[in-house]
Amino acid sequence: MTEQTTRPAPRPDDSDHPDIVVSIGTDHHAFDRLVRWVDDYARLHRELRVLVQHGHSSTPTVASGTPFLPGEDLGGHMRAARVVVTHGGPGTIVQARQAGHLPIVVPRDPELGEHVDDHQLLFVSRLEQAGRVRSCSTPQQLTALLDKALASPEDFRTHPDDGDGAVRAALRAGALIDLVTRGSGTVPSEDDVRSTGIRQETVADVVTRPAEGAEGAEGDAEGTEWPEVTVVVPTRDRPELLRRTLRAIAEQDYPGTITTIVVFDNDQPDPSLARADGARPVRVVTNTLTPGLAGARNTGVLATHTDLVAFCDDDDTWMPGKLRAQVRVMLEEPGIDLVCCGITVVYDKVEAVRTLERTSVTFGDLLGSRLTELHPSTFLIRRRAMIDGCGTVSEEIPGSYAEDYELLLRLARRGPIRNIPETGVRVLWHRRSHFSGRWRTISTALRWLLERYPEFRLVPRGYARVAGQIAFAEASAGRRRDALRWIRTTLRARSAEGRAYLALLVVLGVPPGWITRALHLRGKGV
Repeated sequence: MTEQTTRPAPRPDDSDHPDIVVSIGTDHHAFDRLVRWVDDYARLHRELRVLVQHGHSSTPTVASGTPFLPGEDLGGHMRAARVVVTHGGPGTIVQARQAGHLPIVVPRDPELGEHVDDHQLLFVSRLEQAGRVRSCSTPQQLTALLDKALASPEDFRTHPDDGDGAVRAALRAGALIDLVTRGSGTVPSEDDVRSTGIRQETVADVVTRPAEGAEGAEGDAEGTEWPEVTVVVPTRDRPELLRRTLRAIAEQDYPGTITTIVVFDNDQPDPSLARADGARPVRVVTNTLTPGLAGARNTGVLATHTDLVAFCDDDDTWMPGKLRAQVRVMLEEPGIDLVCCGITVVYDKVEAVRTLERTSVTFGDLLGSRLTELHPSTFLIRRRAMIDGCGTVSEEIPGSYAEDYELLLRLARRGPIRNIPETGVRVLWHRRSHFSGRWRTISTALRWLLERYPEFRLVPRGYARVAGQIAFAEASAGRRRDALRWIRTTLRARSAEGRAYLALLVVLGVPPGWITRALHLRGKGV
């Protein structure tokens, strides 16, 4: 047992507030470990008044306890307290800092059944590194920090010059964590907000705040001027499929002008495709940036002046009403940066419809699942969201594999992606698809993605999905040892991840082509 080696600073006798306030939040998982630690400290320091807001955890036996407190009351106790201890919930940490405290934080540990995942451990670690909290993981550390805080209270107070920025940083991180762990944009309930003392505008509004201009955008797009749209079509060595794609764009049931920019990537351009007249002009250019799909898309984006830019691959075809439906959404909801729609996958004369029933897709949704329904040939994007916002298509991704998914992640960070739950594009999967059989490129690109987006570790299902894809690619490339290592990584993250078992089949000798063909016939991929 650690003995107290410092003497607490004196406290005014006329205060009715606790010396130490502990807030455990309202999560339904019990956090009895922290209650016990605080009780042990209170037992040795009977002269101190300790209040524990314990939520669904056990009631303390020595310290004073209450399951929930109105937000105003909890905030008042925090402001008057000498020390504040919290769990690793972002909202509770923010509230403690707003009350003027550098909180002592004990994150919940999922291995002890205190939470569903390790996002509190990750979040608190980041804040500790930034000097925004004092974290601890043992009762001895908690005792030492409480002793120090009582003896040197100024070392555990926030200062005006760092408070606002720190709170904003915590809010951004907290909103992200709420987003990726609660699901599709779900926010804390009103009762939760009141009982933990978190002001609604500091958590719920941050998570659900609509994009600027999205609210109240009513009115019918009919009768208005339809804006010009530019379609960027990257191509390489598929002249017959390309001409079919261009015909489908020209035949769109869209009243406005559609300018198509065909970007030849590592291929001799065909000037005969160019058209200068009418409402469907076609321009032919060559990729002047990084060779590959990403550089080709960016060449087209930078070559246009229109606010609305669409992508279409050279082996896909748009259905006649696709663009009109998407532009209507853009006109009615000016705060939206990206609109997608459903697809019909065509493989070996077999068709499979892939649509999402939801109309809004969040960053958290995309971490959990690739949502292949959001195919790049369905993208209609506000150009300024890329040029003046999150950036153009990443040219750093090895081989440009999954460049569309990475762009989706960046755009979803800005705000929800709008989806039309109807089929608008026919997507052709075939053996001449660009990444067919390029397993090493696929593995390298997916490992790059995991390194670039550490948030995947907050979503075990999403991390396991990508790790399983890497395992399958390594197995298909014949790298058995690496495949087995990634299979183990996948199963540790999520034992039910099917891609790990598909990768194991390949390791055991099943040809990867058999597996991918069976999946493609069902409109699915690895």
